[in-house]
Amino acid sequence: MLTIHQARAPRRINSPSKIGLAIAGGGPVGAIYELGALRALDESIEGLNLHELDVYVGVSAGAFIAASLANRISTSELCHIFMADEYARLRFKPELFLRPAYREYLERAARVPAILRSMLMRMIRHPGRFTVSQVIGELGQALPSGIFDNETIHDFLEQAFRLTGHGNNFSELEAQLFIVAVDLDSGSAVRFGSEGHDDIPISRAVQASAALPGLYPPVEINGRYFVDGALRRTLHASAALDEGVDLLLGINPLVPFDSGDEAGGNQVPAHQLIKGGLPLILSQAFRALIQSRMKIGFKKYRSSHASTDLLLMEPDRGDEEIFFTNIFSYASRNALCEHAFQATRQDLLSRSAELESVLLAHGMILRLDRLQDSSRDLAQSLGKGRSSHAPVSRDLSQALNELDKLLDHG
Repeated sequence: MLTIHQARAPRRINSPSKIGLAIAGGGPVGAIYELGALRALDESIEGLNLHELDVYVGVSAGAFIAASLANRISTSELCHIFMADEYARLRFKPELFLRPAYREYLERAARVPAILRSMLMRMIRHPGRFTVSQVIGELGQALPSGIFDNETIHDFLEQAFRLTGHGNNFSELEAQLFIVAVDLDSGSAVRFGSEGHDDIPISRAVQASAALPGLYPPVEINGRYFVDGALRRTLHASAALDEGVDLLLGINPLVPFDSGDEAGGNQVPAHQLIKGGLPLILSQAFRALIQSRMKIGFKKYRSSHASTDLLLMEPDRGDEEIFFTNIFSYASRNALCEHAFQATRQDLLSRSAELESVLLAHGMILRLDRLQDSSRDLAQSLGKGRSSHAPVSRDLSQALNELDKLLDHG
């Protein structure tokens, strides 16, 4: 589902367009959707290279992709990595991010004797004042702050940047990169990569941005604790807009699922979500909250940044494959990425007339020949053996890609 908001005020002239990309969270499923959608955008718009933009903003799972693109890792390379392709030296394994946080468990368990001792002393001193709710509150201190160990997020990205010959410092980037997390003790959003917050590894900032409370423990950075950036806003696109971008591309994979009024065809029966239990109920509630806030934010951007063109990509609300995909299945990941790739191509084609005028203002052209090719799939887009995961092979891949562009243009 493509949303287009054309600028209502004239943009600056006689200067190249400054382009930004904001990527929301959504867990592993959201990241795979984003990859498919981004790859479709990348190959369908001539003059757009998503790994050569000016400003990147990443939140939660979207921070993974934003950090990689800002490091000049192409969408093609990212697809090879996240799809565990045979050509990828580094392979993404979702199960790595679901390792129990054993250290957190042990640290919390070690507090139990002191908590019980304190409770017992207060009960002896004030036997009539200690209620059941107070007991529950005291014991709550012994509960782990997260179920899974998110140190693996930092380790994975650190290894990825090392193996691909890229840097892990904000200062080494040619583009501006903002990774957004929320300060646990103040509730305020922090843009890592901005002045005063750019002295930490990118991988650590991504770990903090993806620390969803309950699933992952807060991440300590310079004596402060940070959690998932999506708790404040969905896209945090204002981080890119404040840098004066002329065109902002947004990707949000989280929309509430709509099964339709009645079961029929490929629609899901209206009561299937309740049958799915708490996980599906929480997923639906979280998605509704995320999209609602994002719509409000985008509406404000139209007036606060009237000279910026806004393009937002989201899944269709009736898309079963996005909502029910099992990300831990290799086949499902490939199918989901292909699905997002094709759905985005269809969106671009259906809105081509309106989209072409927006792109033309920024020196870009919609590749209708590719969009109208119904046989084109993700595998064709990626090509065989094109993944580049070392400096030499990356330079070779870039040269091949440039040759492709010249041939296509000719």
